[in-house]
Amino acid sequence: MSKGEQTKVVILGEASELASRVGLGGLTIGTLAAATNLSKSGLYAHFLSKESLQVEVLRHARDLFTDHVLRPAVKAPRGEPRLRAFFEHWLAWQTGRFSGGCIFVNAASEFDDQEGPVRDELVRAERDKEESIALVVRTAVAEGHFRTDVDPALVAYELEGILLAHHHARRLMRDRRADELARRSFERLLDSCRAQAT
Repeated sequence: MSKGEQTKVVILGEASELASRVGLGGLTIGTLAAATNLSKSGLYAHFLSKESLQVEVLRHARDLFTDHVLRPAVKAPRGEPRLRAFFEHWLAWQTGRFSGGCIFVNAASEFDDQEGPVRDELVRAERDKEESIALVVRTAVAEGHFRTDVDPALVAYELEGILLAHHHARRLMRDRRADELARRSFERLLDSCRAQAT
């Protein structure tokens, strides 16, 4: 990686953290310049526009999600243990990766009705996550951990719902039981999926 590429990665790290606090819509080359003490002209050389900066921040955050959630989860044994690892790493991501909460949850509420490259990037990230969860669930079915009639897309949907409720409880409601409630909900989801012992 060249020095310029290394610098850009550092800038994207700062930009992702800033976006978690001020929102992706509030992230501009000007606000990033002020937060990092870098010149606007130098940042323009890296990103060219506000929209380009926002898209690259989402791609950077997606790479971080892969490093902090997906790759560690894949190290767990196939099937239910891997889904459990995915959930725990995702919960840790939401509670501690960014000081302003999950950048994807925050950005989704900002850009869900705004057509364009930023929304497209968010949708891509969300679809990839859903497909990853569905794959883990299909593996759990193949391993005999889950019933054969379990719908992987529905499990991904319900798991997303648990994590969204967790984000809401923890960030907005400041509910100290948020982690506990998320884990209890997840256990109920697992119970609904498990194959009956024969």
